[in-house]
Amino acid sequence: MTISRPAATVVTSLAVGMCALAAGAQGKGPIHSTLFDATGQPGNVVRLEFTCTCDATGASARVFGRDVPLARDGQRWHGLIGIDLTVKPGAYPIALSVESTAALPLAATRSLVVVDRKFPVRRLTVAPAYVDPPKDELERITRESAALQAIFKGAVRPRQWHGAFQAPVSEPANSSFGARSVFNGQARNPHSGADFSSRAGTAVSAPGAGVVALAAPLYFTGNTVVLDHGHGLYSLLAHLSDFSVKEGDLVGRGDVVGTVGATGRVTGAHLHWGVQLNGARVDPLSLLAVTKGLDSPPSP
Repeated sequence: MTISRPAATVVTSLAVGMCALAAGAQGKGPIHSTLFDATGQPGNVVRLEFTCTCDATGASARVFGRDVPLARDGQRWHGLIGIDLTVKPGAYPIALSVESTAALPLAATRSLVVVDRKFPVRRLTVAPAYVDPPKDELERITRESAALQAIFKGAVRPRQWHGAFQAPVSEPANSSFGARSVFNGQARNPHSGADFSSRAGTAVSAPGAGVVALAAPLYFTGNTVVLDHGHGLYSLLAHLSDFSVKEGDLVGRGDVVGTVGATGRVTGAHLHWGVQLNGARVDPLSLLAVTKGLDSPPSP
């Protein structure tokens, strides 16, 4: 199965209207926003940037009912927005707010347009052991799932990463994010990551800087490392043969965290890389595409 790779980054820009929250005045103002995105489809990552010509002291952004963690560079703010793979097509408002030295905060709204995306479905007949885990493992599975959710929904760590993300191995991804498998007539959860057909023993590196939030053997994903990149962004690297890190370690982009293996519920050696962004399951290849070139100096 091949994976649909995000196209080159497309830039859309808009000088959005603004208003004083208390007074409700409308008209053109100093808040200007830009969205960097490949397609605006479910599972993709969008990079938001906005500026204010006012004398700003702080800013915030909110979409899909969640705050967007922001980093500041002078009068420019930027952050990543994750479109979960279950988000329906439509226009979703991004609420922007800027605090200034003036008495009233400034606000603006722009739309994030999500278009339809068809995920592939594969139907397979396999041995029952590959569909339903043994009953004596259910308590472990429940416990491990709760531990992962506690990590993903925990306190938001300050941003650890800077610049572009990189693939954890050099081999290309070989299975489609969002694909749904139907085993023996039973639909399973969508595939929420990218798989890389690397050989056993291949070094796995951190896609970006972060803190090791988990390094442990899990039932489904085998030896698993979870990296907290900060600002609600997490990488899950699964089926490793061994670890090179432990929980609490601070790793840089490119640091080795383990090696490719075949641990967990798999039939052969490969690397699974999953990404969560503020609770949204997103395509790791979209994260690579939308952050590509961030290490380069800005154009004159």
